Amino acid sequence: MQKALKRIFDFVIALLAIIALAPLWIVIAIWIAATSPGGVFFRQRRTGYMGEEFDLLKFRSMYINHEADTKQASENDPRITPIGRFLRRSSLDELPQLYNVLRGDMSIIGPRPHMVAHTDYYTPRVKNYMRRHEMRPGLTGYAQVSGFRGATPTVDDMRRRVEADIYYVDHYSLWLDLKIFFLTIWKMLTLKL
Repeated sequence: MQKALKRIFDFVIALLAIIALAPLWIVIAIWIAATSPGGVFFRQRRTGYMGEEFDLLKFRSMYINHEADTKQASENDPRITPIGRFLRRSSLDELPQLYNVLRGDMSIIGPRPHMVAHTDYYTPRVKNYMRRHEMRPGLTGYAQVSGFRGATPTVDDMRRRVEADIYYVDHYSLWLDLKIFFLTIWKMLTLKL
């Protein structure tokens, strides 16, 4: 029953957000196209539910580069465009993932999906890494609102994020989802993500 309610919540929120934010999408798309060469959107293979791969969609926040599918962005990464820095800080680059939610690849709340290359790298290095895929990946998650957002430069950083993800998997409830949802909105509005 909870899974069905979660899927209904995901679909309704994603659809309403896409409709309500359509003008913002247009502004962001024009801004990206006007300030750096390349497409407006960026697709990347990510590991999803039960280890299945899917194409994650984002607004492009970097210059076109050959490391996009293997190297995480860092704080002063020269690959990030000026608008990309703002989009990433405000999490607006993630808006196209609402389409992934509509498709069922993702949920609004769940462990953030990692690049396939990172799944391959961290699985043997972080205990229980694959357990995070027992839930559909999310736009935001318990790890993100608990301070584990962004780059994971060390295996220990990833281990802490995975522990938070597994906590979410083991303690999932609709109430926890609502708490994470509202904490994410608050952090976005105050640019604390």
